[in-house]
Amino acid sequence: MKHDVRGISKWRQRLGYGISDLACNLIWQMISLYLLYFYTDIMGLNAAAVSLMFVITRIIDGVTDLLVGYLIDHTHTRWGKSRPYFLFGAIPFAFFAFLCFSVPNTSVAGKMVYAYVTYIGLSFSYTLVNVPMASILPSLTTDAKERTALSTSRKFFGFLGATVVSSSALVLVNLFGGNNQALGFKKVMFMFGLISCILFFITFLSVREIRVEEKQTLTMKNIIKALRQNTPWLIFALNILFMWTGFFLQTSSLVYYFVVVVGDRGLSITIATIMSIVPMCANFFVPFLANKMGKRNLFIIASLIQAGGIVIILLGTINHFVIIVGALVSALGYGIKESIYFSMQADPVDYGIWKNGIDVSGSLSAINGFLGKVAQAVAGGIAGILLAWGSYAPNAVEQTNQATLAIKLMYGYIPIALIVGSVIVMSFYKLDQEYPQIQVELAQRRKI
Repeated sequence: MKHDVRGISKWRQRLGYGISDLACNLIWQMISLYLLYFYTDIMGLNAAAVSLMFVITRIIDGVTDLLVGYLIDHTHTRWGKSRPYFLFGAIPFAFFAFLCFSVPNTSVAGKMVYAYVTYIGLSFSYTLVNVPMASILPSLTTDAKERTALSTSRKFFGFLGATVVSSSALVLVNLFGGNNQALGFKKVMFMFGLISCILFFITFLSVREIRVEEKQTLTMKNIIKALRQNTPWLIFALNILFMWTGFFLQTSSLVYYFVVVVGDRGLSITIATIMSIVPMCANFFVPFLANKMGKRNLFIIASLIQAGGIVIILLGTINHFVIIVGALVSALGYGIKESIYFSMQADPVDYGIWKNGIDVSGSLSAINGFLGKVAQAVAGGIAGILLAWGSYAPNAVEQTNQATLAIKLMYGYIPIALIVGSVIVMSFYKLDQEYPQIQVELAQRRKI
């Protein structure tokens, strides 16, 4: 079995790194699929007020993202720069996840304040464990193929976590809570939070940062200058807004779409499960496809496949067979796209080191995370506005035509448009062509 210079086997590190995304997705998928629904239909909060909360909390969260990235770039411990955050962020992440899906016994105004506090706490603790997941990758290996293998492992376990949530969460909510969905969500989040915490501890014990850089005296001015000169990253960063806004908008509206438009709540569980299992399986082919086609080309093709699948779902209207076929196609494209996306994140770090001679992996990863949260806030804002515009009535037997149109826009039309925008942006990404020579030159510098 192959080992790196610190004596950690490649497979141990791949598994250890991979389960960090399983830990994240046990919570993240709950947020993506059910938090908006939990706030409006269970906690009884106004959709427009929730929309505003998403925007405000994401602005606050953006500051903490940049702070954590800055801290990582200035962290120097015997465990490395990024690795310590898995250890210290695990418990707060699990704790706030539990609180976020708990309903306090207070007034509507009190519940709104509680939602702000717990959602901000969850977002910050998510940042503590999620930004290091991206910033640590360039330090785990300098080999491009091994980075893809690590990213593939990460996304396999990420999709596994998403599958567990999408296939079992509502079932467990009903099992633990019966007619009391609030109690069911609370118990489920306690269980998922505990498992997530344990998994992050295992990640901490299983990975090692092997790329040892000299301590850098980094100022904010130097960091901003380095990022501004990193053209591949600027393109990648713009793509984040298109890619993740569409994703969050569609996932947050999944339950609404299948209840209101299709008329089958049970089918939403089937589709959510497909959107987790198929990507998990498709993930295994990513290293081979990336080696044959290049990362950018694979990203673009997979994006178009995903969009095509959404079109099929919309054309299927209430036909379950057509909808499932569309979900299978969309999930295939999405799974390949997301896996190669996380592999691509590490490459602009090397480009920046090659061009400027400084490593700002923490700040770069933090801004990527911040942009993802901006996308989530925008998606939440759009969803809240559209639900309010459509006069959506929680638990109503029938919805207005305007509410139905709003949900179709959320689940299908707007996400398709954003995927097309993502493809256009990524067509300008040229780093794949330059990267082999950059690797050679960086290797020569390290030998000097």
